[in-house]
Amino acid sequence: MGIRSVLVGVPKSALAKVMPVANFRFYAELNNFLRPERRFTQFAYGFLDVATVKDRIESFGVPHTEVDLILVNGLSVDFAYRVQDGDRISVYPVFEAFDIAGLTRLRPEPLRDARFVLDVHLGRRAGYLRMLGFNTLYQNRCADGRLAEVSRHERRILLTRDGSPQTRLGDARILPPGNPTAAATRGSGAAF
Repeated sequence: MGIRSVLVGVPKSALAKVMPVANFRFYAELNNFLRPERRFTQFAYGFLDVATVKDRIESFGVPHTEVDLILVNGLSVDFAYRVQDGDRISVYPVFEAFDIAGLTRLRPEPLRDARFVLDVHLGRRAGYLRMLGFNTLYQNRCADGRLAEVSRHERRILLTRDGSPQTRLGDARILPPGNPTAAATRGSGAAF
């Protein structure tokens, strides 16, 4: 039985007396890599070893290649920063609409432009995304495998309501059924 299993369920205040604790918060699509109880919320993480923020981020299952900005106690840091007791760490993916050039970035070039490919069920959303100025590829007759291939080769975000294995390849966002198109479109680009 490891330390983590012994400390599960221990209140944060008691945990802070036993070991150093840092608070993490992941934003937007980075939450897809986290366990459900850690998504879209701040969580405390107790640690005994000294490690870089990159190591801590990857220990939660988030690939560092998906991270574009890290703030520790409100200040931008790089991957080499060593996590300390009491740190409040915010981890962000690519910013699509905000210019964060004045902040220290983790890489010289942005990770990607927001470009989409949509499945046959999302024709209305394709129109909305185009009106908002997003580079959007949509054909009303396209097989799932072809959509996944286009997503991979052209580095497009695949939006789909279909959960088939062919469309789960690449950077797919599976949308819940019954989600109103206009409201869901607001969420597609407004996160950044």
